[in-house]
Amino acid sequence: MSPPLSAPADAEPLIRWEWIERNLSDDIAEGLREHLILSFTPVLLGLAVALPLGIACARWRRVYPFVLAATSVLYAIPAIALFVVLVAFTGLTYSTVIVPLTLYTLSVLVPAVVDGLRSVPDQVRQSAVAMGFGPLRRLVRVELPLALGVVMAGLRVATVSNISLVSVGSLIGIGGLGDLFVTGLQRDFPTPIVVGIASIIALALVADVVLLAVQRALTPWERAGRGRSAAAPEPEPVGGEQ
Repeated sequence: MSPPLSAPADAEPLIRWEWIERNLSDDIAEGLREHLILSFTPVLLGLAVALPLGIACARWRRVYPFVLAATSVLYAIPAIALFVVLVAFTGLTYSTVIVPLTLYTLSVLVPAVVDGLRSVPDQVRQSAVAMGFGPLRRLVRVELPLALGVVMAGLRVATVSNISLVSVGSLIGIGGLGDLFVTGLQRDFPTPIVVGIASIIALALVADVVLLAVQRALTPWERAGRGRSAAAPEPEPVGGEQ
């Protein structure tokens, strides 16, 4: 009869809390700081580019297919390939990670801006024109606020995606919390890997909740609209069924 399976006495535990305490203020804090910079800088840069580009695509519809195709092709390129190519030009700096992630952000935010602007009902635009709003004032005061919900949804997707993709940069030595993966693999030590995974998931959840709160604060009319829809009585059946 074979003996029962059991873990060897000297097996490495999944978590060593003393390692976490010892490195919390050094390696882990530095990785978190770097991860925040590498994740959110591309989102801000991407938003700064996607907003005017999306407005132009919504204004001139023939431009949009070409822009969409270009951003989709860029998104299809593996991140590690872009990192390796850019190292020759930017060296081992934050720019090597920030530039590709900014391009990836455009592939999410440009369609979000276009879809948001196209979701504005025509009668709302016509009402704004009837009230004397010019094109710029109508865009700023009416169309962009109404498109904000869709744009914020795209911003949440781009932010969470960037938080995940930054860890790929650890393969070239610029990966924020992803560097903990390399440390764990090189030392055959699971604690840094577990800490890196848990930290990235927690960071993504916190960022998404914060952005959702910002979205709800900036678009109170969406909650009011849903409340009125829920409170509206159901129409009576035609034909007077009893």
